Amino acid sequence: MESLAEQGVTVLFKVDAERMRDGTQPWTLVASGGPFRDDLLVRTDAVSLEACLEVCLPRLRGLGLVIPR
Repeated sequence: MESLAEQGVTVLFKVDAERMRDGTQPWTLVASGGPFRDDLLVRTDAVSLEACLEVCLPRLRGLGLVIPR
């Protein structure tokens, strides 16, 4: 996440207790700011932090951001 911040991206992780109790996707990852055009926002809701990363990291790389593996 440091490499994203160094590129001007703000990253927010959230886990929602209510959604966790309901058995839905309690984790949210939101990336915004910096190099994104037109107020682009990369966001996903998932069952785990790892699942959020599996969805968002390829999308962020596809937008030209450099993220170490």
